[in-house]
Amino acid sequence: MSLLGAMSTAISGLNAQSAAFSNISDDVANSQTVGFRGVATNFIDYLTQSNAFENQSGNVATTPQYENELQGSVQQSSNPLALAIDGQGFFAVSQTTGTNSAGNPEFSPLTNYTRAGDFTLDAQGYLVNSAGGYLNGWAVDQATGSVNSGMLSPIQVSQTQFTPVPTSQVSLIANVPSTPSANSNLSSTVDIYDATGASHQLDMTWVQNATNDWTLNLSSPDNTGGASIGSVEMLFNANGTLASLENGTGSVAISGTGSTAAITLSPQFNGVTQNITMNLGTFGGTSGITQFAGTDYQLSSLTQNGAAPGSFTGISITSAGQVQANYNNGQNVTIAEVPVITFENSDALQRQDGQMFTATLNSGVPIAQNQNQNGAGSLVTGSVEQSNVDIATQLSNLIVAQQAYGANAKVITAANQLLQTTLQMIQG
Repeated sequence: MSLLGAMSTAISGLNAQSAAFSNISDDVANSQTVGFRGVATNFIDYLTQSNAFENQSGNVATTPQYENELQGSVQQSSNPLALAIDGQGFFAVSQTTGTNSAGNPEFSPLTNYTRAGDFTLDAQGYLVNSAGGYLNGWAVDQATGSVNSGMLSPIQVSQTQFTPVPTSQVSLIANVPSTPSANSNLSSTVDIYDATGASHQLDMTWVQNATNDWTLNLSSPDNTGGASIGSVEMLFNANGTLASLENGTGSVAISGTGSTAAITLSPQFNGVTQNITMNLGTFGGTSGITQFAGTDYQLSSLTQNGAAPGSFTGISITSAGQVQANYNNGQNVTIAEVPVITFENSDALQRQDGQMFTATLNSGVPIAQNQNQNGAGSLVTGSVEQSNVDIATQLSNLIVAQQAYGANAKVITAANQLLQTTLQMIQG
């Protein structure tokens, strides 16, 4: 029985080393596969009988040791839409089950997870990696900017024209000089947009009435019925901060509440009234209009929130995971956010084709969260994560497995020779 047991043990050793060869072969073959996660081999001893008086040879078996949490090297890519995760986590991706009557892809309800972030834009505007995984994200409401973090879906970028945004807010940060020089230019100009996206020039001119007393005149050459829109008087404190707004004239009204200093101007463009709030800071504060010492007008910031129409030029992904549509008018619109998906035990994920995984009972439920939160890794844009397989380690493992396989084969050969000797002894 000992000879037969030894032979059985050696055969199990051959099978175990064959399994190790298989895992090594898989790792070596995928050493250049983007986002591939390596598989090592665990050897397990199964006893037949072992006590203080006798030990009979048992068997050896193997189980795969998944190395999903082991980081691969992050390398810069020429693809601007490529993404890598530095740290723990996965991308959520979907696979197609076919196309509908309109030619658009239909997706499987089963979500897959991957580290392969070599995404490109396909003909339908979806972000797809080289293995056919469609990147999932949180949709962003373009009107409000709110993120729907309760649902993941494939990200699709519409290439429609950018809808013009009429100007509704103008913010002015400037200092009018307490003692203006005779040749000081006390004016500013900003382009604003109407509902059609047409641009109109808004002119602001300052006139000093007396010490700490100024009038801001507002005008536009496109204003229906005349260039002048109206004016407002501004009184300043002795310390140079804004004290009050008074005497709004024409189509200019004082609209701020509490400590907020603001006016509303209502020009008409092509006969259509457009209400625009101009933010001037706070009363008694230094965040908007001030009157400090000096002889020249100093403009720090003059911004407005309108935009002209624009044509789609491409998409980009920020380091925060925001997928943005870009337009030739300089505007960027966030259409989705890419979360990082983490698991309690990512090594227990089930492997699928194309460097993808699915959740299991042992892996725990997927948790979608922003990068760098609660153990989630950070996103690296314009980069991909290479396979986490170390070739030097695999070659060393290959030598060990080859030697162990040969040794088990020699045990079988020796056991066979001993059995033959036993048979010859019986025959003799």
